[in-house]
Amino acid sequence: MKKKLTSILALVLVFMLATVGCSQKSKTIKDREGNDVTLPKKMDRIISTAPSNTEVLVDLGLADKLVAVDKYSTDIEGINKDIEKIDFLNPDAEAIIALNPDIIIASGHNKTGSSEDPFKLIKEAGISVVYIPSSESIQGIYDDIMFLADITDKKEKGQQIVDNMKKEVDEIKAIGETIKDKKKVYFEIGPAPNLYSFGNSTFLNEMIELVGAENVFKDEKAWISPSEESVIDKNPDVILTNVGYIKNPLDEIKSRNGWNNITAVKDNKVFLIDKNASSRPSHHAIKALKEMAVAIYPESYK
Repeated sequence: MKKKLTSILALVLVFMLATVGCSQKSKTIKDREGNDVTLPKKMDRIISTAPSNTEVLVDLGLADKLVAVDKYSTDIEGINKDIEKIDFLNPDAEAIIALNPDIIIASGHNKTGSSEDPFKLIKEAGISVVYIPSSESIQGIYDDIMFLADITDKKEKGQQIVDNMKKEVDEIKAIGETIKDKKKVYFEIGPAPNLYSFGNSTFLNEMIELVGAENVFKDEKAWISPSEESVIDKNPDVILTNVGYIKNPLDEIKSRNGWNNITAVKDNKVFLIDKNASSRPSHHAIKALKEMAVAIYPESYK
Protein backbone atom coordinates (compact mmCIF):
# COMPACT_ATOMS: atom_id res chain seq x y z
CA MET A 1 0.00 0.00 0.00
CA LYS A 2 2.83 2.37 0.95
CA LYS A 3 4.68 1.65 -2.31
CA LYS A 4 1.51 2.27 -4.32
CA LEU A 5 0.92 5.59 -2.53
CA THR A 6 4.49 6.68 -3.26
CA SER A 7 4.04 5.91 -6.95
CA ILE A 8 0.81 7.90 -7.07
CA LEU A 9 2.43 10.87 -5.34
CA ALA A 10 5.33 10.71 -7.81
CA LEU A 11 2.91 10.77 -10.74
CA VAL A 12 1.09 13.74 -9.24
CA LEU A 13 4.40 15.52 -8.82
CA VAL A 14 5.31 14.83 -12.45
CA PHE A 15 1.96 16.17 -13.60
CA MET A 16 2.28 19.32 -11.49
CA LEU A 17 5.78 20.01 -12.75
CA ALA A 18 4.72 19.40 -16.34
CA THR A 19 1.93 21.93 -15.94
CA VAL A 20 4.19 24.52 -14.34
CA GLY A 21 6.91 23.85 -16.91
CA CYS A 22 4.55 24.44 -19.80
CA SER A 23 3.42 27.77 -18.36
CA GLN A 24 7.02 29.00 -18.07
CA LYS A 25 8.34 27.92 -21.45
CA SER A 26 9.49 30.50 -23.96
CA LYS A 27 12.20 30.46 -26.62
CA THR A 28 12.87 27.29 -28.64
CA ILE A 29 16.46 26.60 -29.70
CA LYS A 30 18.62 23.75 -30.97
CA ASP A 31 21.08 22.38 -28.45
CA ARG A 32 24.66 21.37 -29.33
CA GLU A 33 23.43 17.93 -30.32
CA GLY A 34 20.86 19.39 -32.72
CA ASN A 35 17.78 18.69 -30.61
CA ASP A 36 14.94 21.20 -30.41
CA VAL A 37 14.67 22.46 -26.84
CA THR A 38 12.24 25.00 -25.41
CA LEU A 39 14.03 27.04 -22.77
CA PRO A 40 12.39 28.11 -19.50
CA LYS A 41 11.91 31.82 -18.86
CA LYS A 42 13.96 31.59 -15.68
CA MET A 43 17.08 29.58 -14.82
CA ASP A 44 17.36 29.86 -11.06
CA ARG A 45 17.88 26.12 -10.54
CA ILE A 46 20.40 24.43 -12.83
CA ILE A 47 21.71 20.85 -12.87
CA SER A 48 25.03 20.12 -14.59
CA THR A 49 25.92 16.55 -15.52
CA ALA A 50 29.58 16.91 -16.60
CA PRO A 51 32.59 18.75 -15.13
CA SER A 52 33.45 20.55 -18.38
CA ASN A 53 30.00 22.18 -18.39
CA THR A 54 30.18 22.84 -14.65
CA GLU A 55 33.49 24.68 -15.05
CA VAL A 56 31.96 26.97 -17.66
CA LEU A 57 28.81 27.60 -15.61
CA VAL A 58 30.88 28.49 -12.53
CA ASP A 59 33.05 30.95 -14.46
CA LEU A 60 29.95 32.48 -16.02
CA GLY A 61 29.00 33.37 -12.44
CA LEU A 62 26.27 30.75 -12.04
CA ALA A 63 27.66 28.62 -9.20
CA ASP A 64 24.88 29.79 -6.89
CA LYS A 65 22.27 28.58 -9.40
CA LEU A 66 23.53 24.98 -9.37
CA VAL A 67 21.35 22.61 -7.34
CA ALA A 68 23.05 19.34 -8.37
CA VAL A 69 26.13 18.17 -10.25
CA ASP A 70 27.85 14.93 -11.25
CA LYS A 71 30.37 13.38 -8.87
CA TYR A 72 33.34 14.52 -10.97
CA SER A 73 32.35 18.19 -10.63
CA THR A 74 32.73 18.31 -6.87
CA ASP A 75 36.42 19.27 -7.00
CA ILE A 76 35.74 22.41 -9.04
CA GLU A 77 36.52 25.60 -7.18
CA GLY A 78 33.34 27.52 -6.39
CA ILE A 79 31.11 24.45 -6.02
CA ASN A 80 29.27 24.09 -2.72
CA LYS A 81 30.69 20.95 -1.09
CA ASP A 82 27.22 20.04 0.20
CA ILE A 83 25.60 20.24 -3.23
CA GLU A 84 23.49 17.27 -4.35
CA LYS A 85 25.56 14.72 -6.28
CA ILE A 86 23.90 12.50 -8.88
CA ASP A 87 25.06 9.46 -10.85
CA PHE A 88 24.18 10.55 -14.36
CA LEU A 89 25.04 7.22 -15.98
CA ASN A 90 22.07 5.85 -14.03
CA PRO A 91 20.01 8.97 -13.27
CA ASP A 92 17.22 8.68 -10.72
CA ALA A 93 14.38 10.55 -12.45
CA GLU A 94 12.32 10.87 -9.28
CA ALA A 95 15.24 12.33 -7.30
CA ILE A 96 16.07 14.79 -10.08
CA ILE A 97 12.45 15.91 -10.47
CA ALA A 98 12.23 16.42 -6.71
CA LEU A 99 15.02 19.02 -7.00
CA ASN A 100 12.66 21.05 -9.20
CA PRO A 101 15.32 22.20 -11.70
CA ASP A 102 14.56 24.77 -14.38
CA ILE A 103 17.04 23.17 -16.78
CA ILE A 104 19.52 20.31 -17.02
CA ILE A 105 22.80 20.86 -18.85
CA ALA A 106 23.51 17.30 -20.01
CA SER A 107 26.56 15.71 -21.61
CA GLY A 108 26.91 13.20 -24.40
CA HIS A 109 28.69 10.98 -21.84
CA ASN A 110 25.37 10.55 -20.03
CA LYS A 111 24.22 8.33 -22.91
CA THR A 112 27.19 5.98 -22.66
CA GLY A 113 26.01 2.37 -22.68
CA SER A 114 22.37 3.34 -23.20
CA SER A 115 20.26 3.21 -26.34
CA GLU A 116 17.63 5.47 -24.81
CA ASP A 117 17.67 9.06 -23.62
CA PRO A 118 18.39 8.80 -19.86
CA PHE A 119 16.41 12.00 -19.28
CA LYS A 120 13.27 10.93 -21.15
CA LEU A 121 11.06 10.85 -18.04
CA ILE A 122 12.47 14.17 -16.89
CA LYS A 123 11.65 15.81 -20.22
CA GLU A 124 8.14 14.38 -19.99
CA ALA A 125 7.84 16.14 -16.61
CA GLY A 126 8.26 19.46 -18.42
CA ILE A 127 11.90 20.08 -17.49
CA SER A 128 14.19 21.43 -20.21
CA VAL A 129 17.27 19.33 -21.03
CA VAL A 130 20.04 20.53 -23.35
CA TYR A 131 22.78 18.18 -24.56
CA ILE A 132 26.40 19.20 -25.11
CA PRO A 133 28.44 16.36 -26.68
CA SER A 134 32.15 16.26 -25.86
CA SER A 135 33.82 18.64 -28.31
CA GLU A 136 36.32 17.29 -30.82
CA SER A 137 38.13 20.61 -31.36
CA ILE A 138 39.12 23.85 -29.69
CA GLN A 139 36.60 25.68 -31.87
CA GLY A 140 34.00 23.28 -30.49
CA ILE A 141 34.99 24.32 -26.95
CA TYR A 142 34.53 27.98 -27.91
CA ASP A 143 31.10 27.16 -29.33
CA ASP A 144 30.10 25.20 -26.19
CA ILE A 145 31.04 28.13 -23.97
CA MET A 146 29.07 30.60 -26.08
CA PHE A 147 26.08 28.25 -26.21
CA LEU A 148 25.96 28.09 -22.42
CA ALA A 149 26.50 31.84 -22.20
CA ASP A 150 23.66 32.49 -24.64
CA ILE A 151 21.05 30.31 -22.99
CA THR A 152 21.87 31.61 -19.49
CA ASP A 153 21.90 35.28 -20.57
CA LYS A 154 25.63 35.63 -19.84
CA LYS A 155 26.76 36.36 -23.38
CA GLU A 156 29.15 39.18 -22.47
CA LYS A 157 30.91 37.10 -19.83
CA GLY A 158 31.04 34.11 -22.18
CA GLN A 159 32.65 36.22 -24.91
CA GLN A 160 35.24 37.41 -22.40
CA ILE A 161 36.11 33.81 -21.47
CA VAL A 162 36.40 32.82 -25.14
CA ASP A 163 38.46 35.90 -26.05
CA ASN A 164 40.92 35.21 -23.22
CA MET A 165 41.19 31.58 -24.30
CA LYS A 166 41.75 32.55 -27.96
CA LYS A 167 44.48 34.99 -26.96
CA GLU A 168 46.44 32.29 -25.13
CA VAL A 169 45.88 29.72 -27.89
CA ASP A 170 47.11 32.21 -30.51
CA GLU A 171 50.27 32.95 -28.50
CA ILE A 172 51.14 29.25 -28.33
CA LYS A 173 50.17 28.69 -31.97
CA ALA A 174 52.50 31.51 -33.09
CA ILE A 175 55.45 29.77 -31.42
CA GLY A 176 54.36 26.33 -32.64
CA GLU A 177 54.36 27.51 -36.25
CA THR A 178 58.05 28.45 -35.98
CA ILE A 179 59.10 24.94 -34.93
CA LYS A 180 60.52 22.98 -37.85
CA ASP A 181 61.85 19.87 -36.10
CA LYS A 182 58.55 18.35 -35.01
CA LYS A 183 58.83 15.95 -32.11
CA LYS A 184 56.76 12.78 -32.09
CA VAL A 185 54.45 12.54 -29.08
CA TYR A 186 52.53 9.69 -27.49
CA PHE A 187 49.84 10.82 -25.03
CA GLU A 188 48.55 8.08 -22.73
CA ILE A 189 45.18 8.45 -21.01
CA GLY A 190 44.84 4.81 -19.98
CA PRO A 191 47.76 2.72 -18.61
CA ALA A 192 48.91 -0.84 -19.28
CA PRO A 193 47.73 -3.49 -19.78
CA ASN A 194 44.85 -1.77 -21.63
CA LEU A 195 46.40 1.31 -23.17
CA TYR A 196 44.13 4.15 -24.19
CA SER A 197 45.05 7.13 -26.33
CA PHE A 198 43.68 9.18 -29.24
CA GLY A 199 44.11 10.04 -32.87
CA ASN A 200 42.70 12.85 -34.97
CA SER A 201 39.27 14.45 -34.44
CA THR A 202 40.06 15.14 -30.78
CA PHE A 203 40.89 18.44 -29.09
CA LEU A 204 43.97 16.83 -27.52
CA ASN A 205 45.39 15.93 -30.94
CA GLU A 206 44.81 19.53 -32.01
CA MET A 207 46.64 20.76 -28.90
CA ILE A 208 49.69 18.61 -29.73
CA GLU A 209 49.72 20.12 -33.21
CA LEU A 210 49.30 23.67 -31.88
CA VAL A 211 52.52 23.44 -29.86
CA GLY A 212 54.38 22.34 -32.99
CA ALA A 213 54.56 18.59 -32.41
CA GLU A 214 53.04 15.48 -33.98
CA ASN A 215 50.84 12.84 -32.39
CA VAL A 216 52.27 9.40 -33.22
CA PHE A 217 48.68 8.17 -33.74
CA LYS A 218 47.49 11.16 -35.79
CA ASP A 219 46.37 8.83 -38.59
CA GLU A 220 43.98 7.01 -36.27
CA LYS A 221 40.42 8.25 -35.64
CA ALA A 222 39.29 9.63 -32.27
CA TRP A 223 39.79 7.46 -29.15
CA ILE A 224 41.89 4.31 -29.56
CA SER A 225 43.37 1.36 -27.65
CA PRO A 226 46.87 0.87 -29.12
CA SER A 227 49.04 -2.11 -28.35
CA GLU A 228 52.29 -1.69 -26.43
CA GLU A 229 54.12 -2.97 -29.51
CA SER A 230 52.62 -0.23 -31.67
CA VAL A 231 53.84 2.48 -29.27
CA ILE A 232 57.33 0.96 -29.23
CA ASP A 233 57.27 0.81 -33.03
CA LYS A 234 56.21 4.50 -33.26
CA ASN A 235 59.21 5.38 -31.04
CA PRO A 236 57.95 8.74 -29.68
CA ASP A 237 60.40 11.47 -28.70
CA VAL A 238 58.14 12.53 -25.82
CA ILE A 239 55.56 10.62 -23.78
CA LEU A 240 52.81 12.49 -21.95
CA THR A 241 50.25 10.98 -19.61
CA ASN A 242 47.36 12.28 -17.52
CA VAL A 243 46.83 9.02 -15.65
CA GLY A 244 46.47 9.90 -12.00
CA TYR A 245 44.83 6.85 -10.46
CA ILE A 246 47.86 4.56 -10.25
CA LYS A 247 50.99 4.92 -8.13
CA ASN A 248 53.97 6.58 -9.85
CA PRO A 249 52.54 6.58 -13.41
CA LEU A 250 55.77 7.91 -14.93
CA ASP A 251 57.87 5.17 -13.35
CA GLU A 252 55.30 2.60 -14.44
CA ILE A 253 55.69 3.69 -18.06
CA LYS A 254 59.48 3.68 -17.92
CA SER A 255 59.59 0.21 -16.35
CA ARG A 256 57.51 -1.56 -19.01
CA ASN A 257 59.17 -4.43 -20.83
CA GLY A 258 60.78 -3.18 -24.05
CA TRP A 259 59.94 0.49 -23.46
CA ASN A 260 63.54 1.23 -22.47
CA ASN A 261 64.26 1.24 -26.22
CA ILE A 262 61.87 4.15 -26.84
CA THR A 263 63.64 7.49 -27.37
CA ALA A 264 61.36 9.28 -24.86
CA VAL A 265 62.22 6.78 -22.14
CA LYS A 266 65.95 6.72 -22.94
CA ASP A 267 66.05 10.55 -22.82
CA ASN A 268 63.79 10.72 -19.74
CA LYS A 269 61.17 12.72 -21.65
CA VAL A 270 58.11 11.28 -19.90
CA PHE A 271 55.82 13.87 -18.30
CA LEU A 272 52.61 14.08 -16.30
CA ILE A 273 49.92 16.49 -17.54
CA ASP A 274 47.11 17.77 -15.33
CA LYS A 275 44.30 15.24 -15.62
CA ASN A 276 41.34 17.57 -15.21
CA ALA A 277 42.67 20.23 -17.58
CA SER A 278 43.52 17.68 -20.28
CA SER A 279 40.36 15.58 -20.03
CA ARG A 280 37.68 18.26 -19.75
CA PRO A 281 36.82 20.20 -22.93
CA SER A 282 36.42 23.59 -21.28
CA HIS A 283 38.45 26.82 -21.19
CA HIS A 284 40.62 25.24 -18.46
CA ALA A 285 42.18 23.11 -21.21
CA ILE A 286 44.56 26.05 -21.64
CA LYS A 287 46.39 24.87 -18.52
CA ALA A 288 47.02 21.49 -20.15
CA LEU A 289 48.05 23.14 -23.42
CA LYS A 290 50.72 25.18 -21.61
CA GLU A 291 51.99 22.13 -19.71
CA MET A 292 52.20 20.15 -22.96
CA ALA A 293 54.07 22.96 -24.70
CA VAL A 294 56.70 23.26 -21.93
CA ALA A 295 57.11 19.47 -21.65
CA ILE A 296 57.65 18.96 -25.38
CA TYR A 297 59.64 22.12 -26.20
CA PRO A 298 61.02 23.58 -22.94
CA GLU A 299 63.40 25.93 -24.74
CA SER A 300 60.71 27.40 -26.99
CA TYR A 301 58.07 27.80 -24.26
CA LYS A 302 60.08 29.13 -21.31
